[in-house]
Amino acid sequence: MRWNWRAWRSRLVHLWRGSLRVRTIVITVVLAALSVTVIGIVIATSVRSNLFDSRRDQVLAEAGRATVQAQQMFTTAAELGDSPDLQSTADSVLDAVQLSTTANYLAFLRAAGQEGPIRLDPRVSRVFETGELSVSTELRETTAEASGTEIAWQSVAVSTETGSQPGIMTGTILDTVTAGRYQLFLFYNLADVQSTLDFVQSTLLFGGIALVALFGGVAYLVVRLVVGPVRIAADASEKLAAGELEERLPVRGDDELATLARSFNRMADSLQRQIRQLADLSRVQQRFVSDVSHELRTPLTTIRLAGDVLYDQRGDFPPTTARTAELLHAQIGRFESMLADLLEMSRYDAGAVQLETDPTNLVRLVEESIASVEPLAQEKGSEIRLVAPGGYFEADVDARRVRRILQNLLGNAIDHGESRPIVVYVDSDADAVAIAVRDYGVGMAPGVVERVFDRFWRADPSRQRTTGGTGLGLAISLEDAVVHGGELAVWSQPGEGSCFRLTLPRRAGTAWHGASPLALPPDEEAVA
Repeated sequence: MRWNWRAWRSRLVHLWRGSLRVRTIVITVVLAALSVTVIGIVIATSVRSNLFDSRRDQVLAEAGRATVQAQQMFTTAAELGDSPDLQSTADSVLDAVQLSTTANYLAFLRAAGQEGPIRLDPRVSRVFETGELSVSTELRETTAEASGTEIAWQSVAVSTETGSQPGIMTGTILDTVTAGRYQLFLFYNLADVQSTLDFVQSTLLFGGIALVALFGGVAYLVVRLVVGPVRIAADASEKLAAGELEERLPVRGDDELATLARSFNRMADSLQRQIRQLADLSRVQQRFVSDVSHELRTPLTTIRLAGDVLYDQRGDFPPTTARTAELLHAQIGRFESMLADLLEMSRYDAGAVQLETDPTNLVRLVEESIASVEPLAQEKGSEIRLVAPGGYFEADVDARRVRRILQNLLGNAIDHGESRPIVVYVDSDADAVAIAVRDYGVGMAPGVVERVFDRFWRADPSRQRTTGGTGLGLAISLEDAVVHGGELAVWSQPGEGSCFRLTLPRRAGTAWHGASPLALPPDEEAVA
């Protein structure tokens, strides 16, 4: 099974970004580990240096005393005339050196650059013969250059069966008087110092690990005490945002977190009161609009009947009275349309709209809508063309609402198209269907486009409208699109015209979140 590094990396990034507790604990542990590591290195280095310096000074002092003693023995033997027994004198000197020092091994070698016969045999410990320990050329040269009682030294290591052991090798010059100059090398094993240093380092290591773990535990407890209430407050905020207005934070103690909880609860109480007041006001407004609309329909029906009678008999009236009858008939029609739009908006505001979806061929629906406004378009001198390149044109929609959207879009295009052609595009894919109404009229500025779906708002109130709109058409069209799970988008440029695009999911009850089958505005060459 292959290790999915990308998945694990994504999970770790999500955990890091999504959890304040994890970030705080990790940062605390990392900083604590860095601090403990730096302090441990400084302490270990200081202890190592102090132990080594102390042991080195002790070794050099001891080697210096041994050298003085050996030189005195050689000088005394020469003064007493013991030249024939020079080898036994040298052996006695080396035995005395080994007894008076703590050196583990020694080497007694003739100094280089001397002439004459060798009268004393060199003496070395076994480790020099086996190669486990050797005198470096550098140390021999340094020893040869030393003067008087000066002690040369070098850090070396001896190889043993248990591994390499550190040590210090000292070098001094002995003048045998009668047999020339010899170099005395003493090796002091520092295994005891290394053992002490290892113990200190292991103690620092385990102590550092324990200290980092302690820091981590303390950070966890602090974060749990602080982040826990913050998370509870975040959950309560999410519930409030979801509409659970009764949600409150528990208040414990008198510390800052308790003050935060009390402030949050006061804010929640205030929001609950205001939201309830707004909801009550909204319900009153919706009921008022609905009641007024319903109550107006009865007298409006009577007025409509009376107006129709007058309109039908306008030929018998004087010109002024006849014109009045025509205006009355037109305004009664506009009033009925406005009442219908107000009732529809009140249903949307009350959330009482239900779709009645059926499989519908949108191309046929568009053709019917175009046919219904064709006379108005011809009157304005605009030609309406339909471009449907092909695709999945059948979709589960509420045909009445889609037809209403098309009537509004086509009516606006006729009013603002400046007698230029109007093109209706229909296209689809496996997931969505799209209808775009494109005109080449006056267009709209960016500030106007932002408000085009506002209720009772018109881009140009002074413009004469052929379709007699109420200012609610595009707002209702937007609601019709949203209730289908789709969108109604707009594009417009001054002098280039406008384009409204309706995109709906092909299957009822599903929301559309992909790319629309049509660009905005549509690419004329691509769909030609």
